[in-house]
Amino acid sequence: MNAALVITKRDLRTYFNSPVAYIVGAVYMVLSGYLFFNTLFIEKQAEMRGYFGLTPMLFSFIIPAITMRLLAEEKGSGTLELLITMPVRDWEVVVGKFLAGLGLLAVLLGLTLVYAFTLNAIGPVDKGPTYGGYFGLLLMGGAYVAIGVMASSLTRNQIVSFILAFAISFALYLFGRISQIVPPALQRLIAFLSIDGHFEQISRGVIDSRDIVYYLSIMVVCLVVSTLALESRKWK
Repeated sequence: MNAALVITKRDLRTYFNSPVAYIVGAVYMVLSGYLFFNTLFIEKQAEMRGYFGLTPMLFSFIIPAITMRLLAEEKGSGTLELLITMPVRDWEVVVGKFLAGLGLLAVLLGLTLVYAFTLNAIGPVDKGPTYGGYFGLLLMGGAYVAIGVMASSLTRNQIVSFILAFAISFALYLFGRISQIVPPALQRLIAFLSIDGHFEQISRGVIDSRDIVYYLSIMVVCLVVSTLALESRKWK
């Protein structure tokens, strides 16, 4: 596990030594700020609902941009082979990359705490939904990051990685929007697969173990697939 943490630290430094973190961070703060202040000043509601409500869709664009280079860039440049020749296991590479992406996401979420502080300065904040919302965002974000790592492990091209991660992430988001119009026999399955549907529960302050298991399952499955994708080079 020490090797995974070394990779995490290295990739976090790479993020902040390049324009990626700052460009993605700026775009995220502008968009999330619009969602928050639109609810606050236009709809005149002192709550985080506007921000939490559309962040699942926002994540489907932002997080693939964070994760697209994690493995695809290393495979394309040939540095992945050099990395794997070191005393590090494939799963440690994958976990290290995942934790780096999750770390950058946590920083972005930390920056949005200014919205909660703003509301608290105006009046009492409903702590249950606020705490639940941020906890849910971290869980959901972890699932999106794992999907991005998986997409990045399947290709050498960062653009292809972005498109693949976005397609999977946005499809899981859309499931929550189409669950009522699919055949009745599929409604429960589609609703269960909805990444947004599980977040809605948590963002109301309702912590259900089924929602947590859903997000953790996505993370585990995607990271296992990513590890198998790296190990596939041994089968050739």
